[in-house]
Amino acid sequence: MELANPVQIKDTSPPKNGAVINDFCITFSTINGSGSATANTTLLRAIFKMGVPVSGKNILPSNIQGLPTWYTLRVSKDGYLGRLEKDDIVVSMNPITFSKEQEYIVPGGVLLYSDEIKLHIRREDIHVYPMPVNNILNTVGIPAKLRDYTANMVYVGILAELLGIKMKNVVQALEFHFKGKESAIKPNLDVINLAAKWAQDNLKKSDPYFIRSMDANVNCIISDGNTAAGLGAIYGGVQFVGWYPITPATSLAETMHEYVPILRKDQKEEGKETCVMIQAEDEIAAIGMAIGAGWGGLRAMTATSGPGLSLMAEYLGLAYYTETPVVVWDVQRVGPSTGLPTRTAQGDITFANFIGHGDTQYILLFPGSVKECFEFGWRAFDLAERMQTPVIVLSDLDLGMNQWISEPFEYPDQPMDRGKVLWEDDLEKILEKTGEKWGRYLDIDGDGIPYRTLPGNQNPRSAYFSRGTGHDEYGAYREDPEVWERTLSRLKLKFETAKKFTPKPILREMARAKIGILSVGSTDFSIQEARDQLAEQGIATNHMRIRAIPFDDEIRKFIEAHDIVFVVEINRDGQLKQLLTIQFPEQATKLKMVARIDGLPLSANWIEEQISAKEASK
Repeated sequence: MELANPVQIKDTSPPKNGAVINDFCITFSTINGSGSATANTTLLRAIFKMGVPVSGKNILPSNIQGLPTWYTLRVSKDGYLGRLEKDDIVVSMNPITFSKEQEYIVPGGVLLYSDEIKLHIRREDIHVYPMPVNNILNTVGIPAKLRDYTANMVYVGILAELLGIKMKNVVQALEFHFKGKESAIKPNLDVINLAAKWAQDNLKKSDPYFIRSMDANVNCIISDGNTAAGLGAIYGGVQFVGWYPITPATSLAETMHEYVPILRKDQKEEGKETCVMIQAEDEIAAIGMAIGAGWGGLRAMTATSGPGLSLMAEYLGLAYYTETPVVVWDVQRVGPSTGLPTRTAQGDITFANFIGHGDTQYILLFPGSVKECFEFGWRAFDLAERMQTPVIVLSDLDLGMNQWISEPFEYPDQPMDRGKVLWEDDLEKILEKTGEKWGRYLDIDGDGIPYRTLPGNQNPRSAYFSRGTGHDEYGAYREDPEVWERTLSRLKLKFETAKKFTPKPILREMARAKIGILSVGSTDFSIQEARDQLAEQGIATNHMRIRAIPFDDEIRKFIEAHDIVFVVEINRDGQLKQLLTIQFPEQATKLKMVARIDGLPLSANWIEEQISAKEASK
């Protein structure tokens, strides 16, 4: 059916400069709250189903609806998943941002736009395709209440036709998204099919971009980091979650709320769930509940972001000093203050390391992929209970809320590590071994980690008093200077012991490299691409991705082995570099900051340019 006059393109097809297959970036410009997420993830999953590496990133405002929002799909035959700074294809559905978006299209790129946008197109070096969105919706007969939510499906159909995305894969993506609900699938698919037919009849393709099937995604899945973390916690035996909603951590708890009733049923008592989730009145209450549950012997956690972590500081100091296990997921966003709630950053590193007044030290974990989000979801509980201390997992919005290709998650490969827990017979054996009165904070093994008892232990000698004030090895109140100093020294020893149990750094090497790169978390995706770009210039680099604090001794060896080490991170002041300088002061002159905070993930091009420039200036 013809719905508009055929679009006249002066260039001919195929493009003179050759086809670009499975290696380009598409950005969708829409209006927040218009249902564009469904359209965008439909395309992402359809491309994934074709076996082509693809990643998707949201850039959305921190309001409910009405403001501009963007979504970027990166298609990369080489498997690069990091952010690009330029767009090959822009799909514009928002007149407010129409003029500005043209600036980001590469020469020879593509602009698709809703033909109701009656604004001037300034570029003469791009391919332009107007889309008759309203005409297609009118032809399908979409009800008025659904028009805003199905309008974006027009570009799904047109792109599928232009790029060669298989319609069977689009259908599979819709069925997945709507969980097979035909009443939801049909109106969306009707729009997509008609839009694809319109493109076939009316568009003369001249742009060079195509998607062709590959087999790069065999045995892979798509997930966001928050979903992975929530599932990892469930498989790790979580028993209590106290939480309060905050962007971008809310979906982590929501995932658990969805899956706990499915995955955490008591096999002996049919229908009874084995994990309690409570939405607290605020973040202070959420961490207080979790610490109380951890003290009582439950695997307990909360999830928050920077402002919430600030409110949890005093309670975390209590858990540190009373040696109570608890897990905190900090999905980082841009600060200070409320900052940019829907933008990504790594700005909580130093705060999480030093959180609380006095001398405190915390185990920090830094997942670098959604698979590691799942792994650290269960491993954090093992560490918290083994070390009897809070464990803070620092993810970020980019990793937590965006969709990533991943290897399948692996079920925990070891039994739960509940640490040094004494039940009735265990306590008797300890007393026989030491010949002393049992002390809750007594270091028997010389590793800084005491033994603990839990409520329900019926041995009359198992009781102790928990207090956040000065106490000795037996929990008795003390203000003696030597007792206080002895206690804090033991806690520091425990922190050193933690190095034996924390995840080791990941090292990637090139032959004869004298330049090193250190990083944590989600910057890993862009760093790997930047290293390839540097290698093409003859600059060989080695990269170590740190996965935990306390810092492993391998990090010192890595710094010593290189002439210069670039520390790449998403913040203003180089927070990871600050901590490395404190830990390894004799190596401080080798460490060079490569840091940026604009609310966006770092791009490979920016990392490559920073390292190249610093190398050239030596």
